[in-house]
Amino acid sequence: MDTDIRLKLAKRIKELRKKKGLTQEQLSEQSGIDYKHIQLLESNKASAAKLDTIEKLAKAFNMSPSKLLKF
Repeated sequence: MDTDIRLKLAKRIKELRKKKGLTQEQLSEQSGIDYKHIQLLESNKASAAKLDTIEKLAKAFNMSPSKLLKF
């Protein structure tokens, strides 16, 4: 995954989380993704997201993975 794509995904996750009025902890609980991993995914040092992570986030945001990845 290119760094630019990672940063776009980080921004998208953070925007969607805030739009839903969720904290990182709440998103962690709803998605089943560790809180520290949510923090890392939203950071400027974003790690590459695995497909299962993208699926879990999309489900938590009530959208398809492809919609989540539309930057």
